[in-house]
Amino acid sequence: MKKYIDQGKNDTRSGFGAGLAELGRTNPNVVALCADLVGSLKMEKFIEENPERFFQIGIAEANMMGIAAGLTIGGKIPFTGTFANFSTGRVYDQIRQSIAYSDKNVKICASHAGVTLGEDGATHQILEDLGLMKMLPGMTVINTCDYNQTKAATIAIAEHHGPVYLRFGRPKVANFTPVDQKFEIGKAVMLNEGTDVTIVATGHLVWEALIAAENLEKQGISAEVINIHTIKPLDGEAVLKSVKKTGCIVTAEEHNYLGGLGESISGFLATTHPTPQEFVATKDTFGESGTPEQLMDKYGLNNKAIENAVVSVLKRK
Repeated sequence: MKKYIDQGKNDTRSGFGAGLAELGRTNPNVVALCADLVGSLKMEKFIEENPERFFQIGIAEANMMGIAAGLTIGGKIPFTGTFANFSTGRVYDQIRQSIAYSDKNVKICASHAGVTLGEDGATHQILEDLGLMKMLPGMTVINTCDYNQTKAATIAIAEHHGPVYLRFGRPKVANFTPVDQKFEIGKAVMLNEGTDVTIVATGHLVWEALIAAENLEKQGISAEVINIHTIKPLDGEAVLKSVKKTGCIVTAEEHNYLGGLGESISGFLATTHPTPQEFVATKDTFGESGTPEQLMDKYGLNNKAIENAVVSVLKRK
């Protein structure tokens, strides 16, 4: 199995901040808006270097989305920044009407997603956001796995015309993807080739999938691991090619199984190549307060859960 090395744990939100700062230096049309969470979104460097291109909207997320939509009319590329819960659930009407329906070139950048937000608890731990956003026509939905990939994605979406939802997180996680990677929207990344089972993961679960694959190899199980950072548009070709070889699939995500990556894949496979599938995701539930590690374990969102899902799905081949 191919080995991946953690280059030093870092939070994906800092990858966003680094990417935004670089865009500030290279793309004069990029502007940034925040809803009173500059520090949490790591936007300080962009503001320091480009104060005239930053707008502090305050705790008024709906207004932020409307202002961002308006800025696109003059050719600006607005990046909005707040927590994932406030970037989607609180402002869904404004996103649907002013951004998606109008096909505005707004980049909705959302931190503190999922249960790894930790101690802040269920009110802030949104587990429905990928589903909400992927249902909007024309919305590109991206969920990155580490610092390097988040930085690359932030830079890449500025070149993509149309609304984008970029999801990242709060905790320091393994940083293992290449520093100089080229981020291709809608293109899955093959991390490890295998023959017995396909594991497709997104976000924080990608590193957990690699750990699971190593442990499964010791048990004589060959796992193919694919990183799907773009939930929509889905790289169906990569999924189909893999399951035709392995005959079964496990999907892993820090999100409700209803509306997430797993559901997108099961819908795709149902009409192309019906395949036994297991879901590693939250099961129609809210989160709660706790450390990220405690919550990932309780809600079955770690490498152990992925290993168990593999064992289950192999029995159904």
